[in-house]
Amino acid sequence: MFQAAHKLLPPVDYVSMIRSLYADRLSMLLGAYGSALAAAVAALEAHSWQLGVIAVLFILVGAIRNLDMKAFNAVELKQDDVATAIYWEGRATIGAAVIASLYGIWCLLSFWIVDDPFAELTAASVSVSVLVGVSQRNFAIDRLMTIQVLLIAVPMSLGLLLTGNLYYALLTLLLLPFFVSLRKIAGNARDVLLRAVHGRMKASALAEQLDAALDTLEHGLLMLDQNRIVEVANDTALEAFGIGTPGDWIGRPLRELFDFALETGAVPATAAKRIEMLLDTHSSGKVLICNRLGQYYEASVSSRDTKSVLLFEDISDRVSAEERISYMARYDALTALPNRAYFAELVEAALEERLDTLDPGTVALMILDIDDFKHINDTLGHLAGDQLLHEIGRRLPTALPDDAIVGRLGGDEFIAFYVSSGGAADVEADAGRLLGRMHQTYQLPNRQLSINVSVGAVASSERGDDFEQLMIKADLALNAAKLGGKNRVVQFHALMDTEYQLKQQLKIDLKQAIADKKLHLAYQPIVDPRQNRIVGCEALARWNHPSYGMISPATFIPIAEETGLITDLTRFVLDKATRDCRAWPGDTRVAVNISARDFRSCDVAELVGEALEDSRLPPGQLEIEVTETTVIEERDSAGAALLKLYDRGVGIALDDFGTGYSSLSYLSALPFTKLKIDRSFLTGIETDEKALKLVANVVQLGKDLNLMTTIEGVETEVQLNLVTKHTGVDLIQGFLYGPPLTLDAFTRLIEQQYSRQTPVSLRLVSATK
Repeated sequence: MFQAAHKLLPPVDYVSMIRSLYADRLSMLLGAYGSALAAAVAALEAHSWQLGVIAVLFILVGAIRNLDMKAFNAVELKQDDVATAIYWEGRATIGAAVIASLYGIWCLLSFWIVDDPFAELTAASVSVSVLVGVSQRNFAIDRLMTIQVLLIAVPMSLGLLLTGNLYYALLTLLLLPFFVSLRKIAGNARDVLLRAVHGRMKASALAEQLDAALDTLEHGLLMLDQNRIVEVANDTALEAFGIGTPGDWIGRPLRELFDFALETGAVPATAAKRIEMLLDTHSSGKVLICNRLGQYYEASVSSRDTKSVLLFEDISDRVSAEERISYMARYDALTALPNRAYFAELVEAALEERLDTLDPGTVALMILDIDDFKHINDTLGHLAGDQLLHEIGRRLPTALPDDAIVGRLGGDEFIAFYVSSGGAADVEADAGRLLGRMHQTYQLPNRQLSINVSVGAVASSERGDDFEQLMIKADLALNAAKLGGKNRVVQFHALMDTEYQLKQQLKIDLKQAIADKKLHLAYQPIVDPRQNRIVGCEALARWNHPSYGMISPATFIPIAEETGLITDLTRFVLDKATRDCRAWPGDTRVAVNISARDFRSCDVAELVGEALEDSRLPPGQLEIEVTETTVIEERDSAGAALLKLYDRGVGIALDDFGTGYSSLSYLSALPFTKLKIDRSFLTGIETDEKALKLVANVVQLGKDLNLMTTIEGVETEVQLNLVTKHTGVDLIQGFLYGPPLTLDAFTRLIEQQYSRQTPVSLRLVSATK
């Protein structure tokens, strides 16, 4: 029936409403004592002791209610303490009911018993005024207000009816709608209150959500009105202006915020002007701000109608990450020197700046390479190698002029560039001093280390120098230094450029020559000296260049390896040699050299297998020659491929034995069938008995391993007689039996041998073309 106030109102509002019931003791006392006075006057005028009693009761109830209100004020009622508020609502309701009952009884006695017009008028007027006040003051507490209305209206109506006066009865009928309307009015007022409260609650909730959103928003937010007055701002937005302890900036002009930030140096003037320009033009855009705390913010400005919004995103971490990425992209992590790409940028910028100077000076570019760095890594470990590179990176800039740009090319190569006021001689002197500084001992953790370096340098006074050309020239000088024995400085000269241009042309021509099959093969006989019979030959590639004539294999084979053409060249040699060998009489064998790069770039077993299948040459007539360097550097891949070929019946020869690594473990680990002893072992055997014994022991080593043996480079009959008499060598290869021959010449020779019953004489062999 009654709407419980504590269920309709939020706790804070309900508690506040209960407080209002006990808020004004003075008004309550004046009302009670005023009513007592009115009742006393009516009692005197009507000579009614009953009204006198009512007057006394008003005073007594007023005093009791005063004590009750004092008791309430002594209680600490919290804003959300609904349970305690309900208790005090009950006490207030009892007090209100008692005082309302007095008003009702007063009216009942005045109309029914006293029957005095003044007494009736006094009781009715005071009670009705109290009813109006009750409906206005207590409208939110439905139960309390309804009880008071009933306790006053019912006795008053009853008193009017009991008078027996028809007009009083009619008055009762007129008062009843008034009494009902009081509750209706109170209900309407209560509904208005509830809507206001609910609206306020929604607004408060929305405000709290907005506050929470602003507080938790990662971005800063400033909202401005049409006059650029700050309407909304959170701490993050103010921090973007370098305000570490944000104050109350709401309602203040944006200009003041800018002035503060500019005065403290928190925001660059250019950023402030850029933001103001976007606001002036109602444009959208982004502005980078770096405040005095070193934080980076990206301000996004947008405007719509009369409002403008500035969003501030803290991009400090992103900027820091980009700076780290930029640093990593430009600098070598190990030495902290510029890497190849960034070094090139720096040098190109310096060369561009040099164009605007009256005296361009002499530019110097040096490339430094650590000699035998791989050996350091292999023996001391990569950690020691990295430590050495770090120390060189630290020492190198101090060994050059102050304005030198120093970088790391990669691996064990470093590079330096500077502009010298002197000439080429001064640059060469600088390079010499650099070489000396690099020789000084390096103190690494747990060890000291001395190294040698090779330096290639180029000095140029040409104003239009190009970085790439300088790099090429310095690299050519470095190659010359390494080929010249390492541990030296070589300065570029014009002949190197000529040789380089020739080499570049040969690279192009060689690729085309291999593709067009313009190379040809020469075959050097391999002879059994005891039977004086040719048992096979070695296939050697030859290139007759249309412009430069015959190009030495020592020239074009390294070019093929450098350019990655070596496998195409090997495929050509295999195809041609196996087809040629297939046409020769008997079981003549042909040997083909395989490069270390072949084992890296292709499946050698498959490459050889394809050549055998295409030519239909029996595998036993093909021999593959590999060097000691090849089997050491590519041991795994070479071992697997050679084992497949061995299982197929292809011969495996170790070429140039004795010129490479000293370890002999690979002789038993790999499936060799032949040992080819290098020509260097023949040096001095005519006069030096030890040299001859060394050859004999090497041949015996091959025999002990069940390997066929071949001695290369036999050029005189004295050498032939000595090795055949004092060693058990199986085969001989050298100019004594013939130089590499053309296909036609070797074919005629081998056919002549097989057509005769007696061996061909040595003189005949060596003279055959």
